[in-house]
Amino acid sequence: MIIEMVLAGFLFLFILILNLVMGALGYLMEKDDYDPDADLKKINNDPRKFKTGIGLALIEHGCVIALSILLFIAFGSHNLILGIVWTICRTGEGLLQYYNEPSYWGLLNIARRYSLAEGAEKDSLSNLARTAFMAKETRFKFAMILWSIGTFTFSVALVIYGLAPQLIGWLGIVASVLVGFGTGIKLVRREIRVALVGALVAILFEVIIGGWLLLYGFT
Repeated sequence: MIIEMVLAGFLFLFILILNLVMGALGYLMEKDDYDPDADLKKINNDPRKFKTGIGLALIEHGCVIALSILLFIAFGSHNLILGIVWTICRTGEGLLQYYNEPSYWGLLNIARRYSLAEGAEKDSLSNLARTAFMAKETRFKFAMILWSIGTFTFSVALVIYGLAPQLIGWLGIVASVLVGFGTGIKLVRREIRVALVGALVAILFEVIIGGWLLLYGFT
């Protein structure tokens, strides 16, 4: 159990670091406004950077699945139903993100063709890229719904069974509700701008729970 807790704590933090690096490389889960013409030019100008971002994303998705399994092994015995729910949801989150990547990788070919195209063909490729970006964003929103449900059930288990300091569990509950509510709004009305409070609370929760699991495991 101790080993699983340490590994889970490491993965919580490692996933956050991966997302920061992916963002620095231009790999974004979602954007407020799409400019496919500019995005295709960026991809074509530095395809290696784009490929590296996708490579890191694949590692991140795998880490999410591994994390869900480790948390089930470490804590699932306290409440099997809650454990199954968070494992299914977080695993589904990772698998749904994997499903995104083949079409996203296809933007490399679209970007190459776009750089050589003119007129109507260029407009057609731009629209194709916009469709790929929008599809990726929609799937990411559904993945965040799964994250919210999985994190909510895990946090409830932390609170009910005293598996971690109460503040950490309640922070996870608040984060999951905020992210789930905000994501639901954006799924219905994409043009609505939702405050980043939920995302910030979610990051804070994962930093704290990751650090706590590491410290608890080592001490």
